[in-house]
Amino acid sequence: MGTFLSRPEAAARAAPVLAQKRAIAYTEFDLPNGLHVILHEDHATPIVAVSVMYHVGSKNEESNRRGFAHFFEHLLFEGSANIQRGEFSKLVENAGGVLNANTSGDRTYYYEVLPSNQLELGLWLESERMLQAKVDQVGVDTQREVVKEERRQRYENQPYGTLTMEVLKRAFKQHPYQWPTIGYMEDLNAATEADYKAFYKKFYVPNNATLVLAGDFEPTSARVLVERYFKDIPQGEPVVQPTIVEPPLGAEVRDIIYDRIQLPAVVMGYRIPANGTPDFYAMELLNRLLSGGNSARMNKALKDEQSLAVHTGAFNFPFEQPGIAMLFAIANAGVDANSLEAAMQQEIDALMQTPVGAAELAKLKVQLETEYIADNSRIAGIAGNLATAHMLLGNTELINTEIDRYLNLTAEDLQRTARTYLVKENRVVLHYLPRSNNKP
Repeated sequence: MGTFLSRPEAAARAAPVLAQKRAIAYTEFDLPNGLHVILHEDHATPIVAVSVMYHVGSKNEESNRRGFAHFFEHLLFEGSANIQRGEFSKLVENAGGVLNANTSGDRTYYYEVLPSNQLELGLWLESERMLQAKVDQVGVDTQREVVKEERRQRYENQPYGTLTMEVLKRAFKQHPYQWPTIGYMEDLNAATEADYKAFYKKFYVPNNATLVLAGDFEPTSARVLVERYFKDIPQGEPVVQPTIVEPPLGAEVRDIIYDRIQLPAVVMGYRIPANGTPDFYAMELLNRLLSGGNSARMNKALKDEQSLAVHTGAFNFPFEQPGIAMLFAIANAGVDANSLEAAMQQEIDALMQTPVGAAELAKLKVQLETEYIADNSRIAGIAGNLATAHMLLGNTELINTEIDRYLNLTAEDLQRTARTYLVKENRVVLHYLPRSNNKP
């Protein structure tokens, strides 16, 4: 029987975390061309993050041009009218900084972390990327090979690498979330230079972007620099996000995938509400209950107690439109997929039948708040969270208050959410089996 924490005990355990919580201060403004700018001043370390988030992801692509957003994540490091091909990264690294980018279903994010005396360099680089990036056939041919190799390494040649794409294409039939962010090479191969130029002109415009500066700078002078480098970039046509509403699944979708694997796996994909909605946060907590650490329910039951699985996982896709939660488990040697699925289902049923105990819920919330504080203790983390709060959640202040949406959840909220979404008619179930099991 588990140890029950009274309210005072639970509060006492959370107190050290709560004591560290501090608000992230920021100012924000818009340039006349529509660029939204957020400034966070922090002189603790002599570094500065310069980041730009564009409101374009895989859901903004045409069905015959899948993978464009991710491709541009790579292509826009090729250089610009004033930056020689291949020099973008060198300029940052030679200044003592680091840089990177990433893409999701909803946005593309670029950032540099530099010594604070190199703030102007970061602003110049991002303004070049926004205004006059090299989008030509030479860069397209170069980066297409890079993306091909990434696809091979991360998906095609990786055990269980296609889990996500196989679930998505069955869970969505109309919405662009049905294809993976990395896209499909046949679409990139078929695209012309004019297609790439049109995509750049449409989405990489100031009125579709959020610029964040975080770190060691003086706000007044930083604003002068921002205006110097960005105010004259022409505004683009308004970008309209997709309005497709995917109909309910209506019935369970089941399939078998034969792959180059040694151990079977079971994957369940459940359709869920959009990021930022109350039930999205509840599903996040349910995922953590199932697979958020060694003591989580699926880990404890399937791995430790029953020896049915070698690995389990549960997570949400943080899509800004209604998306999906995935649960999966990889079988132990000698365990078949049906037995593994039955054990997973037992843990799902328990969430529906019995409210989460007070001690278990309190532990989850402490974990969440600890992670929140850690993420907002890094300048790069703050920059990304500010951009996400503004662009995808619609309110920059959520960088300080979104955690409360988790902390205010009750056991009843979690049980209701499980009963609403973790039902068979709302899911895709895939059994991944070794190809040797395939009977022609």
